[in-house]
Amino acid sequence: MNDYPVLEINGLKKSIQQQEGWKCLFSNVSTRVAEPSIISLLGLSGQGKSTLLRIIAMLDAAEEGTIRYEGRVSTQWNPQAWRKKIGFVAQHAVMLEGSVEHNLKTVSLLHRQSFNAPLAMELMRNVGLEEMDWSKNAQDLSGGEKQRVALVRSLLMQPQLLLLDEITASLDLHSKQAVEKLLQAWHEKYGTSLIWVTHDLEQARATSHRVWFMADHTLLEDRPTSDFFERPDTEIGQKFLQVTKCGEGGTYE
Repeated sequence: MNDYPVLEINGLKKSIQQQEGWKCLFSNVSTRVAEPSIISLLGLSGQGKSTLLRIIAMLDAAEEGTIRYEGRVSTQWNPQAWRKKIGFVAQHAVMLEGSVEHNLKTVSLLHRQSFNAPLAMELMRNVGLEEMDWSKNAQDLSGGEKQRVALVRSLLMQPQLLLLDEITASLDLHSKQAVEKLLQAWHEKYGTSLIWVTHDLEQARATSHRVWFMADHTLLEDRPTSDFFERPDTEIGQKFLQVTKCGEGGTYE
């Protein structure tokens, strides 16, 4: 063990190009994952939550700022080694050409790890896919099935940090609860940290230890989950909770 935080983020800035020119998506984003934990990343649409996950995953780049994992800045890491430590499951799961089995095995092969078939079967059972035919073309899966296969594929790498982008948005209630239960148990067993973008406030309240709240083009609050839901530090945070009580997501001016 070392004394470094799991993850340190300092001064990240990201802009995006629009028809009218460049727009700052977020700036001065600084925070840390001090110890293994589950973090809900909350905020209204357009605040850059998914982009922040992609930057952490080395799938996008910030204009300013640094990210450190295990005390080493991201630029000192080989991208493949970084992605072996830090997994990412996108909102719209991407299936590789070929069968479900091929999809489950490919990431292990890319990272030169043996494929853990018993663990794969256990995880598929835990997400409600125990009856799935592994020879089935992965492109023919439903959106919810693709999402769960993608999650299993990432967990098979046993990453130390897992980035999740609205991974239960297309799932029915039973499947959503199964995924939540699996991820909480996985965190407890392996000490994996999770940063989870969700618009489901009940999910955030039930599963996470901390909340990162993005608004006003920055990371506005970093609080223990119970504290954030009981009394946000900012007026924007208070308004966010009021709006989203009426439905998932939401917008306000």
